[in-house]
Amino acid sequence: MSELLKKIDARTKLAGTNKLEILLFSLGIDQRTGRKETFGINVFKVREVMRTPEITTAPEMPASVEGMVSLRGTLVPVIDLAKYTGVVNDKKPEIMIVTEYNGHTQGFLVEAVDTILRLDWTAMRVPPDMITNRMGGLVTAVTELDTGTLVMMMDVEKVLAETAMSEDNDAHHFMNIEPLKEERMVFFADDSAVARRQIERTLGAMNVRYAMAPNGMQAWDELQKIATQAELAGQKVANLLHLVLTDVEMPAMDGYMLTRMIKSDPRFAGIPVLMHSSLSGNSNQKLGESVGVDAYVSKFEPQKLSMKIREMLKL
Repeated sequence: MSELLKKIDARTKLAGTNKLEILLFSLGIDQRTGRKETFGINVFKVREVMRTPEITTAPEMPASVEGMVSLRGTLVPVIDLAKYTGVVNDKKPEIMIVTEYNGHTQGFLVEAVDTILRLDWTAMRVPPDMITNRMGGLVTAVTELDTGTLVMMMDVEKVLAETAMSEDNDAHHFMNIEPLKEERMVFFADDSAVARRQIERTLGAMNVRYAMAPNGMQAWDELQKIATQAELAGQKVANLLHLVLTDVEMPAMDGYMLTRMIKSDPRFAGIPVLMHSSLSGNSNQKLGESVGVDAYVSKFEPQKLSMKIREMLKL
């Protein structure tokens, strides 16, 4: 497993190049369909890959959460991805992918890991409706390998939101968010439906107008339209748009590249970019800073998000 992950060290050079590395894995042959699907996860989120350790079961856990394991003295929840995705497979998963994102560590049980693939975000496409419907919105992007194999990027934010032993998404987390007294406009980009809903609820509680896009490429197209509207009206873009909020991982164009495009275009001068990501490690924040991100806030924390937005809007 250590040989498989050696190439991860080079990932810090990918920021701003619109490239990513994904770890490919499978959940086994689904007895219902006879298919063996291939999934991917950004290696930024992978801490280690190991043989499945002994798992301690615990009461009152979601059906797909197998229990807990102790990793270097820390209890980590373990999620069986085959059960979570509805794959019917009698084989016991032998591999655990330990992931770390959004300040949480968890283990994902899978049948096997394959390889680490480096590709351009432009090769990642928005999934067709057929896959979105079949996978229940679990897939945020797809790409096809030279072999013809379809790789589906899993929405780990959705997995975390639906299996966490917490109430992070309950309404009380939005109750104390104070609305702004002055009108402001925010544009945000995120490929996760779960994250988009949380952002919308946060901005709604703040009484902030917003527009959005599900990936960086569409976001850039929409921002270009806003800039054109400003030019036709004889105004600065900063008079119409006050903040851009962007995720990191998105098909077609990632948040690093989107930020670089914004910061290199003088029309967007004075508009801050806030990076909103589950990749909450210090290294990822430094990568964001290297392409011009003005500030960073982790996902699934509405109070912190609202406070950071208010701070950046200088209100």
